[in-house]
Amino acid sequence: MADIDYSKLNRQQKLSIFLIVIGPDAAAEILKTFDDTEIELIAREMSNYPMISDEVRKQVFDEFSPLIGESCMATMGGLPFAQRTLEIAKGDFKASSIIGRVGPTGSSLEVIKDISEMEGRQIFNLIKNEQPQTIAFVISYLDSAKSGEIFTMLAPDVREDVIERLGSIESTSLDLVAKIVRSLGKHFDTKVRPTFHHSGGVRAVASLLNGIDKEMSKGLLARLEERNAQLGAAIRRKMFSFDDLQRLQSADLQRVLREVDSADLAVAMKSASEVLRDKIYGSISKRAAESLRDEISMLGPVRLKDVETAQDTIIQVVRRLEEEGSVSLDNSEDTVVA
Repeated sequence: MADIDYSKLNRQQKLSIFLIVIGPDAAAEILKTFDDTEIELIAREMSNYPMISDEVRKQVFDEFSPLIGESCMATMGGLPFAQRTLEIAKGDFKASSIIGRVGPTGSSLEVIKDISEMEGRQIFNLIKNEQPQTIAFVISYLDSAKSGEIFTMLAPDVREDVIERLGSIESTSLDLVAKIVRSLGKHFDTKVRPTFHHSGGVRAVASLLNGIDKEMSKGLLARLEERNAQLGAAIRRKMFSFDDLQRLQSADLQRVLREVDSADLAVAMKSASEVLRDKIYGSISKRAAESLRDEISMLGPVRLKDVETAQDTIIQVVRRLEEEGSVSLDNSEDTVVA
């Protein structure tokens, strides 16, 4: 957003700019103190500011300096920044859900929104004869429960094509949105400003596969990996996030932690929620917990890439133990939401 008049901004808008300026890691720590409704409103504002000028950055620092002291600067905002910040604060799936509600809108997208509010069977009847790409596009707008419901209605040979196309969606031009709306027999506003809508992608597929029958999910993912190994691997990585360690029963978490290098665990926990940290500390001895806390405090600043690498290493351990039958990932009813 160009030419921001800082004096006319409300408190929520100023806060969103402040979070952009201090960077995603620090912003994520602050967002952890808000509830989901407040986070959604803040994320919506953050997505409106793709660039922050030096003048506005100085103004926000002047206003918030009593709270932030010496802080690092970040000028790139927009929807990608909002998504990354929410991923750190709330985990991949919750971030994707929130971002899905704050993306750009237009009359064509409103038509898709209307479709998403229909009953599952109605949506299926609307799209069942469409091309897999169109089906994937519509499914990308649905919540995981409804997308899973519709997905199981599709013919088996169609499911694989839809999954692959859904996983390949990262952004969709509104021109294409309009064409899809036309193919569904809907009207749209030709004056909609060209932009991009973020939908689909590996997170959407991971969420969908997590919500359907386990055996069907495994079979689809295995066949997708045969067809598109890179996409399949990316989806598999997203089907269990580091934050999902909260889903594990205490005995299973203890089993995982016995297989994990303490150095990797310390780095991985740099961006962990307090809830997850407490669960991990409670799953090991007091002495080991104290040692882990000391190791984390001694690390200092850690690159986000290194945190993600350490978390991925631990996730691989979880997957290996799950495949061996040593732990179970089917404890979603015990999930703790940060």
